[in-house]
Amino acid sequence: MEEQRTARLGEFPLESGDLVQDCRIGYRTRGRLNPSKSNAVLVVPWFQGESGQLVRHVGRGKLVDCSRYFVIAVDALGNGVSSSPSNSDAQRGRDFPTFTIRDMVESEYQLVTREFGLTHLHAVVGISMGGMQVFQWVTAYPHFMDKGVSIVGSPQSQADDRLRWRAYIASLQETSVGMRVRLALSRGMPRTAFKELLIEPQDHERQGQAIATHDVATPFDGSMTRAAARIRAELLVVGTWGDREVNPKPAFEVARMVNAEVLELDGRCGHQAPSCEQATLWPAVERFLSR
Repeated sequence: MEEQRTARLGEFPLESGDLVQDCRIGYRTRGRLNPSKSNAVLVVPWFQGESGQLVRHVGRGKLVDCSRYFVIAVDALGNGVSSSPSNSDAQRGRDFPTFTIRDMVESEYQLVTREFGLTHLHAVVGISMGGMQVFQWVTAYPHFMDKGVSIVGSPQSQADDRLRWRAYIASLQETSVGMRVRLALSRGMPRTAFKELLIEPQDHERQGQAIATHDVATPFDGSMTRAAARIRAELLVVGTWGDREVNPKPAFEVARMVNAEVLELDGRCGHQAPSCEQATLWPAVERFLSR
């Protein structure tokens, strides 16, 4: 099935101590779960990504082959499909609590264990913010998956990452939709102007805050060495030094610490390398998952 589904998690406790009331997590699946339940692959989204977009990367010859794996594509908190400031009845807009990448992963853990009854995953795969979730998965639940694939993600946001997100969030708070649309049109960017009309600012703000504060080392007194020592899954780290949106240094450093497989893309498209270098990326991921 590819249709949109929703899991209801009830009152969902956050790392901050706040609650998401009537927490809902969206997802779609492709492929079939084998009798031993050993072929499940969780695919987690980029910033404001949706499961409907993720399944376009699923299929024979694509990022994850659903003829071999049972693929669960998930909607992260704050994307406008799962519980978000824009769609919450009880916590609308600014009443919606802040959450972290760790909270996203905990909600996904509850999804796969409660909705599907899974006790193990073959792999977790994610791009950008999804790659951040992969690092969180392999440190928070080290024995829950065999493999992790982090693509242009990071285990820890850096000062330049935080600066970019704070500037973006400030622009959302200080600039009206109309002004952003007019500015894009004045720059000859009609597609950008149209996208501005679709933005739910507080959804973007909440996910941006989660990215800016992301650090898998926090539970380990800030020690990335201790966090990396938790990793038991085989890890494929994909990145490029040409990335100007997610600082790649922490990902490559953790890869070195755990002797992970590394795929360095040429970076001609910067952070968009996973899209323009699919001919390199997709076969590499497939080889890694099937090994």
